[in-house]
Amino acid sequence: MNKDHKETISIRFFSTAFMILAIAIFKPFGLDVGQWQSYLHLLSLFVLGLFSCFITEVILRYIVHMPRSYKRGINYIISRNLRFQFINTPLVALFICLYRHFMMSEIVESNRLSLSNFLETLAIIAFLSFAIGLYWRFKFRSKYLTMELEETRLLNEELKKMQEPEQPLPIDVEEPSEKPRPQELTLTGTTNESVTLPISDLLFIEAVGNYVKVCHLRDGQVRTDMLRVTMKQMEETLQGYPMVVRCHRAFLVNLGQVEQINSHSGSTQLLIKHCHESLPVSRSNMAQVRAAIQR
Repeated sequence: MNKDHKETISIRFFSTAFMILAIAIFKPFGLDVGQWQSYLHLLSLFVLGLFSCFITEVILRYIVHMPRSYKRGINYIISRNLRFQFINTPLVALFICLYRHFMMSEIVESNRLSLSNFLETLAIIAFLSFAIGLYWRFKFRSKYLTMELEETRLLNEELKKMQEPEQPLPIDVEEPSEKPRPQELTLTGTTNESVTLPISDLLFIEAVGNYVKVCHLRDGQVRTDMLRVTMKQMEETLQGYPMVVRCHRAFLVNLGQVEQINSHSGSTQLLIKHCHESLPVSRSNMAQVRAAIQR
């Protein structure tokens, strides 16, 4: 068993213990009626909570295809934890409702399975899950920040390597008589306007209402042109250029023109050369940006 698995088991164990402790203090579900039987019910609810965590981990790993891993970056960990809570909270509430119906309805008649009982249980478990989530987020804050900084540092190193010019040919190898011309691209709108530019001079494209703003270099100066076209159409036009990726629902960026990647408190931005604008990177697009840099 590796360190990640041990930490996962520890987190699930103490989270479930916190939930049971809160239930023991406030005594919902008629637990205040029983005496020594209440301790047996609490122990059974603790086992159900751990079993629910195990089922949720299986769902995430084999159905959602999101195994627990610290190597995939901080955004992946945050996204996985949110999915865990969304799946586990109603699952725990369902297990508790079934337990109340079959094992506790003799003590309190209102423990019979019903929609109102499920919603009541779901509200209680959701509140406890929120409180537990805040605790673990605060506890691992420094660890997540360290991981975020390290991840950003490695991405910046890979970005620099990707942008390095090709090495010159050895002396004994003759250079081609004609250098290849820069690869040019023509971006067109729906009203016959167009922009022709070398793909290497493209900085970024931003969605502005029914238009897109094409920010690019021309004769060493930053220029912007407006085209009446959707971002989806623009993305389809540029799908043959792996250096151009979508970093946000409103931005397409040329990674060859990114000066630096900056991260702060879960927010990632791309600093663009020449114009020094910072483009946001959404969590849903971070994996695509990372894959393009590594590729």
